[in-house]
Amino acid sequence: MPSEIKKIYQAQIKRKNAQAVISVEERISLLKKLKKEIEAQENTIIEALKADFQKPAFETMLSEVIVVYKELDLFIKNLKKWSKPQKVSSSFLNFPSSDYIYHRPYGTILVIAPWNYPFQLAINPVIAAFATGNTVVLKPSELTPATSKVLVNILHKVFTEEQIAVIEGDKNVAQELLDLKWNYIFFTGSVPVGKIVHQAAAKHLTPVTLELGGKNPCVVDSSAKIALSAKRIVWGKFLNAGQTCIAPDYVLVEKSIKSQFVKALKQEIIAAYGKDTEASADYARIINSKNFERLTAMIIEKKVIFGGQTDAGTNFIAPTLINEPDLESEIMQGEIFGPLLPIISYEKEAEMLSIINSYPAPLAAFIFTENKNFAENLFKKFPFGGGVINDVVVHFVNDKLPFGGVGNSGIGAYHGKHSFYCFTHQQSIVHRKTWLDVAFRYAPFGNKLKWIKKLKGFI
Repeated sequence: MPSEIKKIYQAQIKRKNAQAVISVEERISLLKKLKKEIEAQENTIIEALKADFQKPAFETMLSEVIVVYKELDLFIKNLKKWSKPQKVSSSFLNFPSSDYIYHRPYGTILVIAPWNYPFQLAINPVIAAFATGNTVVLKPSELTPATSKVLVNILHKVFTEEQIAVIEGDKNVAQELLDLKWNYIFFTGSVPVGKIVHQAAAKHLTPVTLELGGKNPCVVDSSAKIALSAKRIVWGKFLNAGQTCIAPDYVLVEKSIKSQFVKALKQEIIAAYGKDTEASADYARIINSKNFERLTAMIIEKKVIFGGQTDAGTNFIAPTLINEPDLESEIMQGEIFGPLLPIISYEKEAEMLSIINSYPAPLAAFIFTENKNFAENLFKKFPFGGGVINDVVVHFVNDKLPFGGVGNSGIGAYHGKHSFYCFTHQQSIVHRKTWLDVAFRYAPFGNKLKWIKKLKGFI
C-alpha cells in the first residue's frame, strides 16, 4: 500500500507542477459523466449501505444520493460563471488600474471521509475539489467497506488516478497519507481524530477544513407546538440510528410541558418504527461492535423511560429516551452519536444556558418555540456552527447556507458555492495602467504630508 500511495501521490504532484489543469468545460463534462454513473449505480449504492449497517433505502436516497445530485447539478450549472475573474473597484492610490479576484486551485487535495454518511460525505467534497481544478485523493472509511468499493468503482470509471484517486485502508493508511505534504486537507469525523489531522497538517502549514461534531443542544420552550416538535425531533435524532453529527444530542425542555412532550416523543417513535423497532425496515444499525459497546455503556437502566432494547448480534439499539441523567454521567460527558436521547427539564433560561455553555461549541443547535424573539436572543448567547428554529438537521440541505463548525466543532465551511470558495485560493491581481503615473506617492515628499492627511478619508 505505501508504494501505491507514493505512486499516486507523485503522479498528482507531477500533474500539479506541470500546471496541467484541465479546462472548465472538460471538468463540467466529467461531472456530467459522474452523475450518469451514479444514476446507473443507484441500486448498488443502496445495497452497499444496507450491507454496511442496514441503512434503509429511503434514507440512502434522501440523505446520500439526492444530496450528491444537488451538488453536481449546482456545479454543472454554475462552474463556468463562478470561475470567471471577479472585477472589484480599485483603490484611489492605484489610479488608474483594474483590480480582480482570481479563484485558483490549491493543487493536491486529500479528503478523509467518515463512515456515518459514507457516500455523500465522501463524494461531495471530492466533486467540489475536482471542479475547482484540483487533483484529489479520497480516503473513505474502512468501517463501510461495501460503500468504499462502490466509490472506487464509480470514481475510477469516470476519472484517471491523476485526477481523482480512491485509496482504501485503515488508520495506518490514513497516517501514511497524512505524513505527505498536501496543498489542502478536508476531513470529516470526530474531534479527537480531527486534532490528529490538524497536527499533521500543521507540520507543512497545510490549510484544512475540519467538519467535526459536538454536543448539539435542542431547546423546547413552553410555547412550542408539542406534537410537531416531537415528530421533527424524532425524525432528526433517529435518522441513521442517531449517527449524525448534527443530530440533537440532548433535549432541554421547559418543565411545565415536559410530561406532555415526553408522551409525544414516545408516540412519534412508535408511529415511525412500530412497537418493535428491531423489526422495522426503516431503522439502521450501529456501525460496529465497538460503537455498540460504547453506546450501551451509556444507557442508565433506571433512567430509561422508553426503549433501551439492544441486540449485540446485529448491533441494534432501539430509540431510547433517558430521563434527567446526571450531568456528570457518561452519557452527558461527550457527543453521543447514537440513538440515545437525554431529556432534561429546566425552569429558567439561565439554568438552561448554564448547561449548554458547560460544553465546547457544538456543530448545531435547535430551538422549538413560537416566540421568535426568544429564539433569536438565545442563539446570540452561545456559539455553534449552524442552527434551526422549529426543526432539526434541515439547514444541511440548503446549498446556499455555509455548513461548518466553530471552535471545537470544526474549522471552515462548505456546500454549494461555499464549497467553490473552500477549495480555491482567492488571488488578488491589480493591473496598473501605464498611460498615467501620478507622482504623489514618490519621494521627495516635501509638503505632501498635509495633503495625505486631508485625503486619508478617500484613500
